[in-house]
Amino acid sequence: MKPIFLPLFPLIFAALYAQSQLPITSYDYAIPENNVSAIALSMGGINVTDPTDPFASYGNPALLANSQNTTLYLAYRIADENDIAFWDAVNVSNFLSEKQFKYFTLAAKQVAFSYQPMAAINISEYDAETNKSMYYDYKLDKVQLSLGITDKSWPDIAAGLNLKYLSGRLVYLVEHLEGSQFVRDQFIDDKVKGFSTDLGFTLKRGDTVFGLTAYDLISRLWWENYPAKSVQRRIAAGVQYGSGTSKTSFGIQSKLSSKPETSYHLGYCYNVNWDSSSLSSDESVSQGLDIRVGAYSQDFYGADNINFTLGSGYYYRMFRFDFSLNSKGLKLADSEFLFSLGLGF
Repeated sequence: MKPIFLPLFPLIFAALYAQSQLPITSYDYAIPENNVSAIALSMGGINVTDPTDPFASYGNPALLANSQNTTLYLAYRIADENDIAFWDAVNVSNFLSEKQFKYFTLAAKQVAFSYQPMAAINISEYDAETNKSMYYDYKLDKVQLSLGITDKSWPDIAAGLNLKYLSGRLVYLVEHLEGSQFVRDQFIDDKVKGFSTDLGFTLKRGDTVFGLTAYDLISRLWWENYPAKSVQRRIAAGVQYGSGTSKTSFGIQSKLSSKPETSYHLGYCYNVNWDSSSLSSDESVSQGLDIRVGAYSQDFYGADNINFTLGSGYYYRMFRFDFSLNSKGLKLADSEFLFSLGLGF
């Protein structure tokens, strides 16, 4: 009896393990397309150098180090509905709905509090060939505390830290049709909690700013009934030149892995500001208009491999509105729009 059943145990264990595995195969969130700032996205997809961006703590917490303002901003994403293959949506963990609230941030000088839905997808599919019905619902939220620090002895050097708390839930169901009834093949209803950290630095030399950020440097996601996972680590570096009316930026971003998938980012911003008379008093009112363009790609080989970005912004007194467009291969029908609105004082 022993020689007969012992060889079967590894096969039984392997079958049960394969059946119970989570469908998500990648936890990668700090990608350019997921940037929450309309300013950063319209200038090539990343920002590790510009402290005037109200969402600067997302890209580099060190940019908060010299802030003296209090700001409150929201961001909203709009994208065209695309036919996403079921397994493409299931295997990765950063899909969002076509119309999605994307970010909230409250910054007070060197500290910022932010909330972001990291993933929000609900998809179902029926395969007539295999008579299989599949359902997938995954949500992951992030609450973030950002800190920026500098020292009077080295005022041109700054550092920053993002502390992130993650929580979410996954519901996954696979059934097959037998006669007139569906029979369950696999069912997962599990919750996840975790943490992650970003570490950023900046160095200023005249009108030039250098920035470096390591995203999800230390992280862990704990599922209730499945093995813990780590978030994909990424690193970004950039340089920005200019002040006042004109800024030019260049940056790179890469995975910290054996397959880095490095992307290169270019951006330019032109600003016009003016003062006008207030309707209610003799005081002058400051206004401004930004025009931004950018691009990013892994190789810049052919238009279909390049994401072209553009956007604009307008501010009046303490209020500010920005928008961006991100289009891969100049296909406007597949473009993604990001809008942000807020105030600062």
